[in-house]
Amino acid sequence: MTFAATPRSRSEDRRISPVFWVLLAVLGTSGWALYSGYGNMRFGIFLFVVTGWMVSLCLHEYAHARTALHGGDITVGAKGYLTLNPLKYTNALLSFVLPIVFVLLGGIGLPGGAVWIERHRIQGRLKHSLVSAAGPLVNLVGAVLLLLPVATGWLDDPQVTTSWNGYELQVSPLALALGFLGMLELGAVLLNLLPVPGLDGYGIIEPWLSHKTRRSVEPFAPYGMLAVFALLWQPQVNALFFDAVYGVMELIGVDRLYSQIGHELFRFWTN
Repeated sequence: MTFAATPRSRSEDRRISPVFWVLLAVLGTSGWALYSGYGNMRFGIFLFVVTGWMVSLCLHEYAHARTALHGGDITVGAKGYLTLNPLKYTNALLSFVLPIVFVLLGGIGLPGGAVWIERHRIQGRLKHSLVSAAGPLVNLVGAVLLLLPVATGWLDDPQVTTSWNGYELQVSPLALALGFLGMLELGAVLLNLLPVPGLDGYGIIEPWLSHKTRRSVEPFAPYGMLAVFALLWQPQVNALFFDAVYGVMELIGVDRLYSQIGHELFRFWTN
């Protein structure tokens, strides 16, 4: 009985959650509606971006957990981190609620909170750094995959246009949604790689710091993300940040207007 139960338990630990499948279904349905011009365009963009952002947050945390598993932390499966279920993460407020609020308030892709990794099980500084780097890498790959169809014009369809401020744009609403969501992903990469306590950028370099430095920085870790968000509300810092994000978008071949118009349409509750 023991041998029969063990494989089944491991399978349960790694089975994709129905919650994640629902997110993917909503994402796919809203994307199809935007591509075909069906339904309310602005609400469709809102739904596509919010569910797409939640999917990316799940994948971000999954990447941390999966890398930790291969690094030696075998407890991540029992905690539900490999199921892509957002309800299983240690801090739903930091991991999902606050990032979505930041998107709603300022169009900022602020990275979410964390999965609880038992670091003492992982041996070697490089493995610790890779665990922290895995999340931002997923966001970077996601940004490229989202923006490439826009850059190459794969979504262009003269039969499906976008109404914006009294103009009829020869641009697919899905392209604008992808532009905005891709910008959020790039923003999350840039922010998360900052060497600020509590963010993955600090997690990458932390194993290489002295024990004394790590102890002195540790009390500030819970406030790092909020401090970054407070700085982003400063007009000068905000402008520098978005210029950097748009600069990367333009290197991929996507004009910043896709993101800016997409963000404006995303806020369907405004005129």
